Amino acid sequence: MKITKYYDRLRVPVPKADETEYRKSKLKSPTFGQRSQGITVVEEGPGFDVDGHSIRWANWEFHLSYDARAGSIISLASIYDTEKNKFRRVLYKGYVSELFVPYMDPTKDWYYKTFFDAGEYGLGLCAFSLEPLKDCPANAVFMDGYYAGQDGLPVQIPNVFCVFQKYAGDIMWRHTETAIPNKIVREEVSLVVRMVSTVGNYDYIIDWEFKQSGSIKVGGGLTGILEVKGEHYTHTDQFKEDIYGTLLADNTIGVYHDHFLTYHLDLDVDGEHNSFVKAKLQRKRVTDGSSLRKSYWTVVKETAKTELDGRIKLGLEPTELLVVNPNKKTKMGNDVGYRLIPGSQVGPLLSYDDYPQIRGAFTNYNLWVTPYNKSEKWVGGQYADQSRGDDTLAIWSSRYENKAQIL
Repeated sequence: MKITKYYDRLRVPVPKADETEYRKSKLKSPTFGQRSQGITVVEEGPGFDVDGHSIRWANWEFHLSYDARAGSIISLASIYDTEKNKFRRVLYKGYVSELFVPYMDPTKDWYYKTFFDAGEYGLGLCAFSLEPLKDCPANAVFMDGYYAGQDGLPVQIPNVFCVFQKYAGDIMWRHTETAIPNKIVREEVSLVVRMVSTVGNYDYIIDWEFKQSGSIKVGGGLTGILEVKGEHYTHTDQFKEDIYGTLLADNTIGVYHDHFLTYHLDLDVDGEHNSFVKAKLQRKRVTDGSSLRKSYWTVVKETAKTELDGRIKLGLEPTELLVVNPNKKTKMGNDVGYRLIPGSQVGPLLSYDDYPQIRGAFTNYNLWVTPYNKSEKWVGGQYADQSRGDDTLAIWSSRYENKAQIL
């Protein structure tokens, strides 16, 4: 119980507190002499029904639950078919499986900072109560979450979720006939399920947005405060080596890092028998003189047969990613399916043999398609804390890559 040795490797000035205030009440208004006015949405009722944890809105119904590791879990999401007069399943279960945050400073004091915010800390455990009229609009309905404390007793997080309709003046669909003065405009109203998890210095805003068009949009917003380190620099002219970040203020460096959100999507499009289809846009040359055109493009579809086929790195090649039910057809004979529409296309820059990337090997591809296995819920492994990367999605996929069917 004594300090036997103390080694001070480096002394740096303490960063100044000037211009670090973040409380709204202490900040000057950013407007030019005008006060920012609040916006209130007025509705005749919430616009959706909540029965326990089951939610029904417009043409959607789904179940919302709380999990200590993942936070919000959406399950049994189904959309109503007015012609068949029944709900048709889309998503069996969806949630954030991992949030990998590797920092890019390889020095002795920082090299180990490669966080798994879901597996090591718990997005649900780090969730905080949402504030009405600030985190969520006036028309929001709030729900509580519970988890088992260290003494085994339930711990309540009041208002851990909010559910609300959103209308920002966007257009879902419109058309005006050129020769007929008759225009039809449908407004874009959606339903949002929101949770905010504060893991250390970052606040993650996790949204699930359901649209009347039948699509589901997932979004992750990052706010909070950067994790910084102290250095003796006060100007970029003083740099003589890589500082592994950006000089933000006197003696203060914001270290380069990534945030990889990996979602687990167990799709059941019109049932469990689904297949993954990669539809490529392929150029065709006209060589037989049948047209004055020299080329056109067409769609070539490839159904994945092994897990190796289900590993996708997004790039410049125009490709559609489809989950279809080959046993169910539309009126026109097409496969019933859903299209995965990716956002920004990013990937890891660490080498594959680097220890953090071995643990976070599930980021090596933008999309992995695997057969269902109830023990493979977490891409970082069942026990992510102090893991060695031997129980990740990359390991399972290699183990099963020669299977005849992946879905």
